[in-house]
Amino acid sequence: MALSGDEILMTETGSLGPIDAQVIVGRSRQSASDYMEWVTEKRAEAAKAGRLNPFDATMVAQMTPGELQGVYHALKFAEDLVVDWLVKYKFRSWTSTKTRGLPVTPEMRQEAAKRVATALNDHARWRSHGRSIKAIDFDSIGLDITKVDSDATLADLVYRIQTVCRFLFEKTSTFKVFATVESKLFKAASTGIGPAQPGHAAVPDAVQVEVKCPKCATVHRIYAKFTPNPKIDQDMQAKGFSPFPKDARLVCSCGFETDLSGLKSELELKTGKAIIN
Repeated sequence: MALSGDEILMTETGSLGPIDAQVIVGRSRQSASDYMEWVTEKRAEAAKAGRLNPFDATMVAQMTPGELQGVYHALKFAEDLVVDWLVKYKFRSWTSTKTRGLPVTPEMRQEAAKRVATALNDHARWRSHGRSIKAIDFDSIGLDITKVDSDATLADLVYRIQTVCRFLFEKTSTFKVFATVESKLFKAASTGIGPAQPGHAAVPDAVQVEVKCPKCATVHRIYAKFTPNPKIDQDMQAKGFSPFPKDARLVCSCGFETDLSGLKSELELKTGKAIIN
């Protein structure tokens, strides 16, 4: 998405990741690059040894040609998108070369976009889907970045917006913001309870919440209690629910950590009570 912009602005600490399509293979979501790298490695091992070890052979046997082809096409499609977007938007106003001032042709824009896309899709270079690629790295592959910190006025605006967003994410159930000049959309987690109203039923002693891991899609069933009653813990845990984490951080078995501080603030705001751990 960043590479589809007319201009790319980055702070000194800002970063982007490599081009890396995420695909569903079997029951899990994986990096297409990592998957193809593993397949290529197993092919080389089989060609050298004449066979695969039993474990790898079992894993390979679970693949279908269609899945493998789909992973390959996902990688190429992501790269093609970047080339298309760079030519249409980022390179649209590029009319002359930096050093010699030569006129830039459509063919030159296309070739430059291909070089950038190939470099960002080179996982032998970046090594990891989570690798932070800084502005200086983009300079080395021929992609000009507007450095926010070079403009004091712009930097002040960007860091103010960043502060507001962090406050929203930490203190409310909002976890995503879409903003344009004309409108702003906020995506928030649903707690399943509404604010307490005069004359309505009393605030519950406990609330059950399901949290889905963004990485592996595992659903975690947790509960927050507002009354110091040990029987609540017994009943909830008997139903398969886990206590709300004391530090408001939910660590999934896949290693992904979800910050629940916004959800905690939302629950306590709606019930008017503090969560008891």
